[in-house]
Amino acid sequence: MSLFNWVSLGFFLYLLSPISSLNGSSDITSRFLNYAKKEELFDWMVGVRRKIHENPELGFEEFETSKLVRAELDKIGVKYKHPLSVTGVVGFIGSGKPPFVALRADMDALAMQEMVEWESKSKVPGKMHACGHDSHVAMLLGAAKILQDHREELKGTVVLIFQPAEEGGGGAKKMIDEGALENVNAIFGLHVANKLPIGEVASRHGPLLAGSGFFEAVISGKGGHAAIPQHSIDPILAASNVIVSLQHLVSREADPLDSQVVTVAKFQGGGAFNVIPDSVTIGGTFRAFLKESFMQLRQRIEEVVTGQAAVQRCKAVINFLENEKPFFPPTINDKYLHDYFRIVASDMLGIDKVKDMQPLMGSEDFAFYQEMIPGYFFFIGMQNETHKQLQSPHSPYFEINEDVLPYGAALHASLAARYLLEFQPEVTLPEENDHDEL
Repeated sequence: MSLFNWVSLGFFLYLLSPISSLNGSSDITSRFLNYAKKEELFDWMVGVRRKIHENPELGFEEFETSKLVRAELDKIGVKYKHPLSVTGVVGFIGSGKPPFVALRADMDALAMQEMVEWESKSKVPGKMHACGHDSHVAMLLGAAKILQDHREELKGTVVLIFQPAEEGGGGAKKMIDEGALENVNAIFGLHVANKLPIGEVASRHGPLLAGSGFFEAVISGKGGHAAIPQHSIDPILAASNVIVSLQHLVSREADPLDSQVVTVAKFQGGGAFNVIPDSVTIGGTFRAFLKESFMQLRQRIEEVVTGQAAVQRCKAVINFLENEKPFFPPTINDKYLHDYFRIVASDMLGIDKVKDMQPLMGSEDFAFYQEMIPGYFFFIGMQNETHKQLQSPHSPYFEINEDVLPYGAALHASLAARYLLEFQPEVTLPEENDHDEL
């Protein structure tokens, strides 16, 4: 057995011990949370978050956001690599030696107009941080400051991944391709949750979020006057049949216990009340938790679109947009990291604040990291029950309760610092005559 396997086995067996504390390190979480709640650090994170919020940038266009991240890392003395994947930044804190653990934040905004009136409203028309990525960056920078100020306690290296283009662009995959996970043993990521109370977290082991893909189809017929449809080949009728038939893929072909979704959310065709158009464009998304189910859906979508169009004497060309919107794999949390996360989060927040949740059909490109190494993704609450209900992500009325920032920063820092500490169990190496490779 190799040295890596011996260490890994020892670590995972160690995690199976009762959930009380790990190697006497539970005080780290309380110290880091108190540190994150200091007025100076809290105000700094709020200021960083608001600067990013006022200047939202879309995927692979996060140049000013990246510049801000690098400037703040420079101020606290954190070394980094840049650029990765156009605007990405990878920072390093600690000894520079193994083990390596990564923390990730996404940086991109959405193409939508902010409708909330407040002092730090988006200054860029048609662009908004409506999914909380501005807060994710602020929390990871906050964690960087905590870890840098306690770097003498780190028994390895923390890798900070500031990633572009999560919103459909697959920025995580491009970061991996350019070496962001080099030497990394495990990775953690988080997302703000508008319905979860402040001071609570939620996740699960195994499938957490679905794999997702997109499709667009152009269905072509023959245009003509609406009063004499016999002289035309109606692509609107064909597209309507396609949409109805696509719904049967889940209701009549999928196992009811294997959650899947096919949604047509785009239908464009015609511009006059009395003219049958030459073509119609439809588009949508499909989701599944199992890779086999996902690929089956992809195949059947193509067959249904082309087949049903042909029934109506139309032709169809389908595009799965893999270059612009790559397929996201399912987000699947590592079982051992789940046990570890529960220990750390419980020490910080209390076991009653650490919730198990049901899988969601949303998707996350954090899954690309999990295909390469053990990874864990969780949701962190920001709803203050004494205030108004926060709107869901991707709403033009989406807001952040900035009281979440210290919790996210401290959890990031604690998960990383304690991982480095605990991933070094005592190992009894086999004797030389066993001929095991080291």
